[in-house]
Amino acid sequence: MPSASPYMSLALRLARQGYGMTSPNPMVGAVLVRGSKIIGRGWHWRAGKPHAEIEALRDAQQRGHTAKGTTLYVTLEPCCTHGRTPPCTEAIITAGIKRVVAGATDPNPQHSGRGFRILRRSGLDVTHGVMAAECERLNEAFNHWIVRRTPFVTVKVAMTLDGKIATAAGESKWITTAKARAWGMKLRRGTDAILVGINTVLADDPSLTFRGQKPVVRGPCSVFRGPTPRRIVLDTQARIPLSAQVLNDECAGLTTVVVGTLASRTRVAALAKRVNVLVAPLVKPGPQARAGTTPLRERLAIDLRWLLRRLGSEDIISLLVEGGGEVNASFLLQGLVQRIVFFYAPRVLGGRNSRPGVAGEGARGLDEVLNLSEVEWRRLGPDLMLGARVEPSV
Repeated sequence: MPSASPYMSLALRLARQGYGMTSPNPMVGAVLVRGSKIIGRGWHWRAGKPHAEIEALRDAQQRGHTAKGTTLYVTLEPCCTHGRTPPCTEAIITAGIKRVVAGATDPNPQHSGRGFRILRRSGLDVTHGVMAAECERLNEAFNHWIVRRTPFVTVKVAMTLDGKIATAAGESKWITTAKARAWGMKLRRGTDAILVGINTVLADDPSLTFRGQKPVVRGPCSVFRGPTPRRIVLDTQARIPLSAQVLNDECAGLTTVVVGTLASRTRVAALAKRVNVLVAPLVKPGPQARAGTTPLRERLAIDLRWLLRRLGSEDIISLLVEGGGEVNASFLLQGLVQRIVFFYAPRVLGGRNSRPGVAGEGARGLDEVLNLSEVEWRRLGPDLMLGARVEPSV
């Protein structure tokens, strides 16, 4: 595997400047080098706008440099197909670039390696795999979506050391400190959609925007990109109050309430006058769920696999689940989560009736527990943040 490169490191830093803005495209950075001198830099800053390679070429031209005979460092294999923009391979060849050094290979099975082959056939020297792991991690959500066509799901929870998110009465503000909450806002900025359950809305009436700021979008609210992500509420029985913030603020057009097929038609019609309503199929409780005395109708739940396929078809490549314990458990225990971000405050709540960050019926044995990998701990003031990949169930 090719070793690290200071130019690729720079290209990665440039790519990150597109964080939260490029979906449904990947973040990409590019650096144009002659000898040991950097003559052009660029990154993809928004879907539909020029790709990083084109921006680097333009930057070099504006600085009075020609790209002929140079080396291009780029974090992702140059595109070779016509989309909203022309293929970058054509621009690279036309510019007379001599060598291309790439990080990750295009994850799309239909295009993977094709850009490299086109460049080589045109006489360019091509090296790839430089800092590949870092480049692939940069776009883990896009890589997941482009192959599976479902969003990359992250579950975010803020809780006490004993795993509680609220008291038995539902009090939860604030468990963690400002530094941890700021990191949570950063997660929101980088996601396409935030999902919560109806119980979270009933308890907290959240805005699901950037805390302390009014919702801001680039263009009309019907466009699902910008600083305010799309907001999704799981509400099987259409119980959400018509006074809820997410139904009435400036970005109500970004809100989707997902109801079940048995929800009241009258309630659904009232919601549809304000926000997007998605009627989803229902599924029965899993085999490990205890029936108790609750009627089956009330225990039916949204088919989350169906929902993820639907969101993926709408170019939602990343989904941040900020639900209560039941919603978190539904995603985690069904094997629908790729990453967790858990924030722990140095507090102990205790109590058998206080609310856990992950509820549900839980694993029936140690052979069913979720295993984590790529574990990272970060200290945020007095709080701790755990980020990790969720290992797929065997």
